[in-house]
Amino acid sequence: MNQSVTRALDLLSALQEGAQTLDECAERLDVHKSTILRLLQTLEAQRFVTHDAQHRYRLGSRLFELAGAALAQRDVREVARPHLEQLNAQTGQTVHLAALESGDAVYIDKLEARSGIRMYSRVGLRAPLHCTAVGKVLIADKPLAERQQIAESIEYVTFTDRTITNAADYLAELERVRADGFARDSGEHESFINCVAAPIRDGSGTVVAAASVSAPTVSLPAHEVLGLLPLLMTATQGASADLGWAASRPVPSREERP
Repeated sequence: MNQSVTRALDLLSALQEGAQTLDECAERLDVHKSTILRLLQTLEAQRFVTHDAQHRYRLGSRLFELAGAALAQRDVREVARPHLEQLNAQTGQTVHLAALESGDAVYIDKLEARSGIRMYSRVGLRAPLHCTAVGKVLIADKPLAERQQIAESIEYVTFTDRTITNAADYLAELERVRADGFARDSGEHESFINCVAAPIRDGSGTVVAAASVSAPTVSLPAHEVLGLLPLLMTATQGASADLGWAASRPVPSREERP
């Protein structure tokens, strides 16, 4: 029985690479065709595989259902945590995780810097959409009409002389974030804090959270914080992969997603 299960799993793994004939499956697994055919028939009866008119077998809809259920059961905070812990250890700086909740960017996780300097942010605190890197990342992914609506509804509180103060500049900033794949906050929210943030995506490519690295200017100037971007991207891409997103796939526009 264990051998049959192993062969079935090997067969599904082989079909992951694309549709294959019975002969190709048998050759790939180095198993007699009659054995492979029985496995395929059993898997097809449970919708794990299907075949076309040319008798080429491919993965079936049952696998997509299971994959969707598995991903839905994964909490973004839990999934991202080990990647953020590694990022925190590598940089020694404050790491945040934020998500949209009822239209607000909210910090859902935080790892403190190793230095004695602590930021006032805390889990559960709201992050302004117009002047924080995480806020920009979370909004930049949305369809244009929604971005415009959000931009028009924001109260542009001025925190520093670098804070964005109007919808037109905010929309332009969001376009830059979309083009670059990350966002910056160079003293826009707090004059002495520099930050860079990047998106975490789920299996559909939708941004479900934003992770950031922040540091006070006395510890790291803005250009050195930006230099931490490769480490940040490694962390966010790792978390995205664990949520089902393949970084090699192009990100579909929100207008194209179901």
